[in-house]
This record gives sequence, structure tokens and C-alpha cells, in this order.
Amino acid sequence: MDAKKFHQLIKPVKLGKLVGNARYLHISAFDEISVELKDFIFLIAKALKIPESDWNIIKLNTQQFRLSYLNYPDFFTDSYPALHNSITVDLAKTTQKIADYTATENAPILHRKELFISPNNSHYVEFVSITEEGEAAGLYENSRIIGFKKSWERVIQQKGYELVDGRLFPLSDVPEVVSPEHKIARHKTAIARQSLSAPMKALAKHNYLTGAYTVFDYGCGLGDDLKELEAHGIDAAGWDPTHRPEVERFACDLVNIGFVINVIEDREERIEALQLAFELSNKLLVVGAMIASDMHIQKFTSYKDGIITSLNTFQKYYSQSDLQHFIENTLDENAIAVGPGVFFVFKDKLEEQLFLADRQKRQHPWKQITTRASNKKAAFERVYVDNEALFKDFWSMCLSLGRIPVNDEFPESEKIKELVGSQQKTFILLDQLFENNEFELAERYRKEDCLLYFALSQFDKRKAYIHLPEALQQDVKAFFGNYTNALSLARELLFSIADKELITDTCLAAQAILPASSLLDNHSLTFHKDFIDLLPAVLRIYVHCGIQLYGELEDIQLVKIHFHSGKVSFMGYDNFDDSPLPLLRERIKVKLEQQSVDYFDYVGRYTQQPLYFKSTYLTEDYPNYKKQVSFDKRIKQLMPENTRYGLKLDALQKILEANQLEIKGFRFYAKKSVE
Repeated sequence: MDAKKFHQLIKPVKLGKLVGNARYLHISAFDEISVELKDFIFLIAKALKIPESDWNIIKLNTQQFRLSYLNYPDFFTDSYPALHNSITVDLAKTTQKIADYTATENAPILHRKELFISPNNSHYVEFVSITEEGEAAGLYENSRIIGFKKSWERVIQQKGYELVDGRLFPLSDVPEVVSPEHKIARHKTAIARQSLSAPMKALAKHNYLTGAYTVFDYGCGLGDDLKELEAHGIDAAGWDPTHRPEVERFACDLVNIGFVINVIEDREERIEALQLAFELSNKLLVVGAMIASDMHIQKFTSYKDGIITSLNTFQKYYSQSDLQHFIENTLDENAIAVGPGVFFVFKDKLEEQLFLADRQKRQHPWKQITTRASNKKAAFERVYVDNEALFKDFWSMCLSLGRIPVNDEFPESEKIKELVGSQQKTFILLDQLFENNEFELAERYRKEDCLLYFALSQFDKRKAYIHLPEALQQDVKAFFGNYTNALSLARELLFSIADKELITDTCLAAQAILPASSLLDNHSLTFHKDFIDLLPAVLRIYVHCGIQLYGELEDIQLVKIHFHSGKVSFMGYDNFDDSPLPLLRERIKVKLEQQSVDYFDYVGRYTQQPLYFKSTYLTEDYPNYKKQVSFDKRIKQLMPENTRYGLKLDALQKILEANQLEIKGFRFYAKKSVE
């Protein structure tokens, strides 16, 4: 094999970490590269008598005819493994260079280990979590100074952390002497926070921290959450057995027991804490606990049903489903997932139904109402003209509900009855008066909203009709006749998402009605998340089942429905709104049949895939839409024909350089020649 062939084989490889002119790949990912390249790597190792036990990462030089065999024996067990030895083979000069780092205390180390392996590797999720932990601590701000062990440890210390069992802990939490024989040090689990904890963020996200509710933090630790809530004028208090033992525990609307149950080594005491916290909640209990993989747990010493860390603290790590089961079995209540390791448990059942209904409710974009005179309705016209604001408010209420208001749902119902006779009669007159009104569409939308809510509720315990909010009870009567019919239709709709032929046909039809979307052959439909509510009911259910398994789409922009595989993907891009070529940051693939979620994190990879032709997914009212359309037309002219998925950034850069162009914002500029 010559250098040209070598680089031709390397070029298509997209897996691995690209650093400078070299691509690093773990041996476990060799199935992702061509057989010819794989065989060549092993052939050179065999010729030089390098046993497989002496290397596990290959370094492929993208510019020179050179490769290196690197040995990181602790790759899977150490969060930031050190290099023990390397053998660099220069195939052009037929020389080799051996380096041994076992005697040094400042060996090169690896970061972002998930980049070296396949996303299908069982260690991938754990490696991603380690990287995210380092990013959150600000350890990667200057990547040039973290390549060796000593400088890496110095950066960690400068940021106020220390490595304990391969994970980051604030320095203030690390004791000078650690001994498994000591009594469990629960007080060492309190963490100094720079922002709201995950459970509190979940409350804020769902509008529970507006000041309308009182809050009690059960196990508040150092009290950083409380300080933040108080700064916002929220009536909040907290108790902690170590840091605030003198505070009386009392009932509040909202109670948070965040990351408390996972540090209690006695299971009965853990159950008691959860039950006491629930007793204190008038409306809602939010529970947070640590989530970890079995691979991470196996690194520690087992103790009871958890582990003992090097801090001499106890940790009970859960999986998402295990935590939900523990909460529900302990409280005999429904636990609603709102994030990884975070669940809502409602004591107020009406509040629970309002939360679930609002979570799925589609906001209807009402247009300005116009009127036109009618000779046949002259009498009503005169009444209308004198009370225009009243009737517009009534009509808006009809559109909002998708039905005629009942009882006192409309505050001015008595005034309506006084002027016209009844709300039913008023509705008929307004329906005739307004031209091109939206009521039929509003009615269909609201009915679909209800079906979506009842379909997704099939995953939980069935709610008795009497426990539904009154407005939802009226919806049931108006749209379905009775609760049994509503549940039957919802169940039928839910089961229909397993019909792949139906999903395919509905996606093809939906592509014609969506304001913007992309249809890839007979494979998938991709669209902006803003258009989810415009989908036919079966596709809304399809997507929302994925959302129910994954969580909120706060940082997601595009949604892809796969026709034949029972999957839905959510894609998040960096700088989506402002960049003409936003870069893919994360992709979440939800397998509906298996009810499993796969995460693919692209931050830190050698090159992120740009989103080409972004205007395909936007409407004219989107910021910079016209600029984006112009940009897309120009870049299409530059790209080779039949480019199906778009080019990588490096390939695009070569095209720009060949055409003496550079991109600034949404414009292409000719490069000035250097004389």
C-alpha cells in the first residue's frame, strides 16, 4: 500500500477524534472502518511484532504516510486515562519510534473519550456524561494546556474541583482523610451551586416559580437554591439535617426533595424521607436523584443497595425507570418524568390534570376578526355594533375552547343572555356574521388536543372522570359524548402509530400541508418543531410519544419522523437562528417500539455536520428568511450535483477556496488575492 491509497482509505472515516493532522480511533471501533484499512493496521503491527495487548488506540496521520500504536490500558476504567507507551511508524522512511511514559508522572492523557469509540458502544453514554461534567466545570476553555496529567490536574484545582473516583467534586466537599471504615459522611454530599438545581429548573420551566406558590426545600444543603428563589421574591424556606437543622419543617404548595434520597444509606429512612416530603406538599412534590450506568457503579465498593465513594459518602444510583418505580411504590402515586432523574408527584389531582393538559395543549394562532353587514341579520348587527368588544371576546373564547362555553366559563355570559337570549343563539349569529371564520379548524384542533392528552395518559394510571378538570369534562361531553368514547378513540389513535404504512402515507400527505419540511425519498419527514401542532393527529401522537420518553424540546430545532423503523429523531443545532449553516450539536433517536432513547452528542468532534438549505424548514416570517433563501441558492450552485446529505465543513472549505470565496454572515465574498 502506498501513501495515496493510505489517505484514500482514511478520508471516508468519520469516527474518531481529529486532532491537528491525525485521527485517533479505539480498536473497539474498527468495525466502523473499511476492511482494507483495518487489515493494513494489523498487518503493520504483525510485521513489527507489536502484540495487540500493547496497544488499543491507533493514530492515523492524514497528511503523512505514518501511523502510531498507542497504549492506554486504563481506557475504559479511568475517566482521563494516561498514555503508557507508543510506537510511531513512518512508512515513507520505514522507521519506527518508541516512547515509554510509564516512569513519568506527567504523561499525556485523553479527554472526550466518547469520540474514540462508536456511539453503539456500551460505554458511550457514560463517557459523554464525563465530558459534559468537565464542560460544565469549565475545564475545556483552553484545550492547549490540558494535554498532560499535571497541567490537567492544575486546571481542575484552579476551577475549584478535585477528581474523586474519576468524577469531579468541589474542593470544599473533599475531606483530608478518607476511610471506608469511617461513618458515612452525609454532610459531605452538599454541593455549592452556581445555578438552580435540576429539580428547581424543572419547576421554573413549567411556570411553578412565578411567585404564585410557596416553596419548601427538603434537604436544602448549603441553601443556594433558596437564595436564588428569595432573590426573585419567591416565598421559600428549607430544612437540612446538617446545615439548617433548626428550621421547622412545614407544609408548602411545592416541596423539593432534590438529590436527598440517593445519599441516605438506610432504605427505610430513605422511604420515610420521601413520604415526609410528600406529606408537606400541598400541591406538588418534585423528586431528584442521581442517575448512572451500571458500568459507573461497578467502579465502587458496594454497600447495602448502593456504593461508597472515596469521599466516604453513600450513593444510591438509579436508572430512570428504577427511580420512577421507587417513587411510585413508596408513595402509591403517579410519578411524571420531567427530566433525567427528575419527577413530579402531584398531591393535588386537579393540578396534575391541568399540568398534563397544558403540557400537550396546542396554542391556536387567532387572527384578527373581521365583520361584514348582512341585511338578514340587521337587528343583531345593531346589537353587535353597540357591544363589539363583548362579542369579540365571546367569539375568541369559542375559538379558544373549540366549542360553545358552558355555565360561567365566559365571565360575561349573563350580559350575552340579556342581549341575545342564550350563548347558543349568540354563537349561531356570530358564526353567520363572520366571514371565513376559523371555528371549524379550532374545533378540530381542540378535539385533537384532547385525544392527544388521553392517548398519552394511557401510559399512566387511568384517571377517573370525576378527577378531570371541569373544562376537560366539558370537552369530553362536547367532542365525544362520554368518557368511554373519548378513551376508546384515544386508544385507537395511540395504537395506530404502529401502522408503518399509515405513518408513511400520513407523512406524505402532511408534507403537502406543512408550511415547510423536507421529505427524504420514502424514508423520513423532517420539519421544525414549531410545526408539530400542524401535523395530523396520528403524527402528533407519534412525535409526542417520543417527547414523552425523551423530555422537553427546549434545545431542539428539527424533528424527523422515520417511516418504517418506528423511530423519531430530535436534532439540536448550535446558533440555529443566526447562522446560515448551523452545526449539529446533538441528535436524540427515540425507538418507540422498544421505548428506548439513544443520545448522540457531536460537540467536540473533529467537524460537526452543517445543516444545509435551512430555508427548507422555515417560513417567510422567520428572522433572516430572505437572506437564508439567497444563501441557500448560492451554496447549491457551488456544491457538486447529487450531493444528498451535504458536505462536511472541510469539503465545503475546499470548494470555497477553489472559488476564491469566503462566507461572512449570510453573504459570500471574494477573497482578496495576496500579492
